[in-house]
Amino acid sequence: MKLASYVTPRGASFGAVEGDRIIDLQARLGRAYPDLRSLLVGDGLEAARRALHACVADFRQDEVVFLPVVPNPGKIICAGLNYEEHRLEGNRPKTADPALFLRLPESQTGHLRPLVRPAESSQFDFEGEIALVVGRRGRRIPEEHAYEHVAGYACYNDSSVRDWQLATSQWTAGKNFPSTGAFGPWLTLTDELSADSTLEIVTRLNGQEVQRATTDMMIFPIPKLISFISSFTTLEPGDVIVTGTPGGVGMRRSPPMFMKDGDRVEVQVSGVGTLANAVVPG
Repeated sequence: MKLASYVTPRGASFGAVEGDRIIDLQARLGRAYPDLRSLLVGDGLEAARRALHACVADFRQDEVVFLPVVPNPGKIICAGLNYEEHRLEGNRPKTADPALFLRLPESQTGHLRPLVRPAESSQFDFEGEIALVVGRRGRRIPEEHAYEHVAGYACYNDSSVRDWQLATSQWTAGKNFPSTGAFGPWLTLTDELSADSTLEIVTRLNGQEVQRATTDMMIFPIPKLISFISSFTTLEPGDVIVTGTPGGVGMRRSPPMFMKDGDRVEVQVSGVGTLANAVVPG
């Protein structure tokens, strides 16, 4: 099952994506699950599957405005420097544990929505990544049980405002301008894509491939990320972990390749789909 969050003339909702059609689950499940996060928190996936039986689709994809997959996550935790090629191109030292930073919900945007280049910068860089959404609460999760806590996967463009990111030793400012992180197009659940699958990620800028990698190239694999993060904070359903970008980012190219107004950037993850956004001035 693939689940998306979106807005229609009737307001914000969520539903199941089947081909180019969407079945509105909020309308069928009522007030018990007003959004996708509440569905995960309330262990409502089986109720959602039952609600889909013999349903007729409510919308075409082009009739909705996509929101970030989880519009209201409790936490967005991102891993930096998690692919060796990216660590080397940035000339960063090896570390024993993952480098982490936080994003705010307002920094996110949805599939086919504008990716906003801040007026304060001309160094807006692409970072295609794989995001996982937590489906089961946990603290101090052993690596061997980590995948049991994954609800599913989505695409993520963890775009960086480089001059702001690198102005200090902390990355917070460069990662949290509004609508600079794209999250979509939907959540592919582990009933459709096994949690331990090897996933391939490809990023394209104006049709040109700029990044390609697989999850088995991560320095810190997904079980390690989940175990390490849950050591210091409780992971809750609906929380988001963004797993790091491969090499090939624009800042490290010669000459640099930053995103410009009017560009189109795509992040494709095997078994999930393709997240697409146009860059606009902010």
